[in-house]
Amino acid sequence: MERRPDFAKGLSIGIIMDGNGRWAKKRGLPRTAGHKKGAEVFKDITRYCNELEVASVTFYAFSTENWARPMEEVNAIMKLFGEYLTAAYDYQKENNRVVFLGDRSPLSEKFKAQMEEIETKTAHNTGTTLNVAINYGGRQEIVRAAQILARRVQQGTLKPEEINEQLMSDCMYTTGQKDPDFILRPSGEHRLSNFMLWQASYAEFVDMDVLWPDFTRADLDRAIDEFNHRSRRFGGI
Repeated sequence: MERRPDFAKGLSIGIIMDGNGRWAKKRGLPRTAGHKKGAEVFKDITRYCNELEVASVTFYAFSTENWARPMEEVNAIMKLFGEYLTAAYDYQKENNRVVFLGDRSPLSEKFKAQMEEIETKTAHNTGTTLNVAINYGGRQEIVRAAQILARRVQQGTLKPEEINEQLMSDCMYTTGQKDPDFILRPSGEHRLSNFMLWQASYAEFVDMDVLWPDFTRADLDRAIDEFNHRSRRFGGI
């Protein structure tokens, strides 16, 4: 596939990293092995997005519903997240801006302090914005935004009739960022799974029959190329 100079520049991409458990099961390995391999793919695709000059990429790392998984698996995912937080300081060298989306309250104080420090240190970087959705749920995010605006109404600084889409967007975790151009879901599934429900209102959906641990840079190229051939009308003709 021949790439144009602007093949991916300026795009905003959402990625649902799916299929880690199935990848491990197919190989007779524990599910934790799939998450470990998936974390390696995450790091490589992050670097590739930066090389392609993608504006932002949002990875669905851990949902609000994932706490219901076996404790061994949850602990393994959190261990990998902790390792990522330690390694994330490398993204400062790569000029990535790192933002964490989701409810941080259940996370350890150590994690929360590291997340805040990483966001602060990378806030003025000009490369790809790397959003990591951890303990994230799209409905929870919308409820949170409504609560923020309700408090402003209660305080008398906002009238109910003044609430509009822009104000809601400004209260999302992704405030100030471009909405995703497309949502990518490997693994062959065809659902959003509570991911970026507000932001994805006009995003294209690209699904691929490849498990996340097997996902490559060439797969991302194919997904971007498919998106670039879509006709986006945003409700028009």
